[in-house]
Order: sequence, then structure tokens, then C-alpha cells
Amino acid sequence: MADFPNEIRINPAAINKLIVGGVVVLLVGFGVMSSFYKVDPREEAIVLRLGKFSGQPVTDQGLHFKLPFGIDKVTLVEVTTVHKLEFGFATQTPGTRTRYSPRSLGQADASLIVTGDLNIADVEWSTQYMVSDAYNYLFKVRNAVETFRAMNEAVMREVVGDRTINEVLTSGRGEIQQEVKDKLQSLANQYELGIKLDKVILQDVNPPESVKDSWNDVNQAQQERSSMINTAQATYNQVIPRSRGEAEKTIEEAMGYAVERVNNAQGDADLFKQVFSAYQKAPEVTRKRIYLETIGKVLATGGSGGQGQAGKGQGQAGKGQGQAGIGAQSTFPRMEEHRTSPRKIIMDQDAKGLLPLLNLNQEAK
Repeated sequence: MADFPNEIRINPAAINKLIVGGVVVLLVGFGVMSSFYKVDPREEAIVLRLGKFSGQPVTDQGLHFKLPFGIDKVTLVEVTTVHKLEFGFATQTPGTRTRYSPRSLGQADASLIVTGDLNIADVEWSTQYMVSDAYNYLFKVRNAVETFRAMNEAVMREVVGDRTINEVLTSGRGEIQQEVKDKLQSLANQYELGIKLDKVILQDVNPPESVKDSWNDVNQAQQERSSMINTAQATYNQVIPRSRGEAEKTIEEAMGYAVERVNNAQGDADLFKQVFSAYQKAPEVTRKRIYLETIGKVLATGGSGGQGQAGKGQGQAGKGQGQAGIGAQSTFPRMEEHRTSPRKIIMDQDAKGLLPLLNLNQEAK
């Protein structure tokens, strides 16, 4: 066989070496790339070495080394993210204005629950939770999320079944949420799900469609009743304190008036006693003094014309005589002192001749 000038000779040994070298490079590269994994701040890493848990979850952030070629398998679990399960509805577009659909796929009957008085309530709720133990969440129970969903339905049916339809629709919603949360957490701890509940929210509770309109009317009437009670209570809180204040003010004024009248009466009584004591010591002088002082006051305030001036002159003359008698009894009290009540004129029988000077006709008018 003749040799060709352009013939290429291939060395099989060199090709084998090249293939082996390429495979080694690929294996080394794959080993290097598969020897590291990254843990984010919100995650924990569970490392299984030949299918066995190594001991503790990896919680440190950053890159970590693991054995390549499937010897170590790493599962990352988000432990700070709040997860949500929905029952009887589904979130379509989350955001500022979240949109919901009335039924979630495959959960059409999950929200229909029989109450304690054998009515049917359409209860839509959601459960928010976080992973508290990554190892238990992955390995203690197969499919922890579905197990937890079944627990939610069972506990909600139990709690709602202990209450009447009125309590479920109106006043008992807060108690239902708290009781469901407590029982769910206790059950999750018992099954070691590695789940910590954040909150249970009753999204909406409605009566059956056949009686929904009647229930809405009753609910509106109850709201109007509560509004009227609150309005009446507010009016009561405004009117009653004001009335009490006015009553206390009237009582204080009456007590002050009573004290004033008693003091005035006491002053008049004391003045009368003083005058009477002076009268007992000098009857004639005291009588004339009182008479002249009274005539002078009447003429000074009510008298006018010639008679008034004459009476006033005579009163001044009489007063001069009275001063002589008063000089002997300088301690006599004057009638205008301590006088606060309406004044009275005390007339003596011997003073009849001076009555025309009082100008009584003008006073009577």
C-alpha cells in the first residue's frame, strides 16, 4: 500500500490522554463548584452527609464549604419570612389594593362550617406563620405545609362549632381568632412541625346565601341600635354633669342667701335689744329720739313743698331738744346703724299731732 503525501497519522495513546485529562478537569471543576453554598440572612441551611443530618443547622451568613459529588446535600429554609395559608378565598393580585377571589382552587368547601346551633357559616380566614425549627419542618412530618393546612381546617371547625351563628357573625370573631391561634400552636408543637404562628385573621364571615339579605338587615338594625345607645350615652354625659353643676350652684346660692338673712335678722335683733336696753334706762328720751330720727328720714326722702320744709324745720328743732336728752345717754345706738332690712316707723300715741307732717298721702300714691 502506497504512502500518501498528505496523510495524517493519529496517535491513539495521545487521544486517550487528552480525553482523560478533559474528564479530570471537568470533575475537578464540578467538584470545586459544588463544594460551596451560600446562606442568606433570612435562611438556615440543613446539611445532610450521606443522608444523615450533621447535627446543627447552619445559621451563619455567607459562603460555606461542603463535600462535593453529592456527599453533602444542603437544603435552605427561609426562617424569617412570614408564610400565609388562605381558606375560602385566594389572593389574585397582592399589593396596595389586594384583590381576592371568593374561592381558592380545590378549597371550595373548606370555608363552609356548621355552627353550634346547626347553621352554616361561610368563614374565610388566613393563617400567617414562620418556620421556627428548620430541621423539624423538613424531617419530622412529611409535607409539613399540607399537614398544617389540615390542622387549620380541623381547629377552625371545632372552634366555630362551639358557637352560635350570631357569635360567629358579630361579637365572637376576636375570641375565635385567638382561640384558633392558641390551639393551632399547641397542636403544631405536639406534632413538632417546627412552625410558629404569627396570627389568624378572619377575612370575612357571611351567612348562607339563602338568608344573607335577612342577616344583613338584622346586622344593620343592631348597628343602628348601638349607634343610638352611644348617642344617648354622649347626651347623658353632657346634660347630667351640667344639671348637677347648676343644682349645686343653686344650693350654694340658697345657702348663702339663708346665711345672709339669718345674719340680718340677728343684727336687727341685736339692734332692737340695744334700743330696748336704752329705752329701759331712759324711756322718754329714747322714745323722742326714735320719733325725731324717723320723722327726719321720712321728710328727707319723701317730703316736698311747704309742709315738707315746715316739718323738716320742726324736726330740726325737735332734734335739738333730743340732742340734750341724748347727751345724758351718749351710748345709745343709732337706728340707721346695722339696718339692712326694710325700715319700720315706730309711732308713739302722743305723736298724733305731728302725723300731717309725714306727708303720708304722697307715700300712699
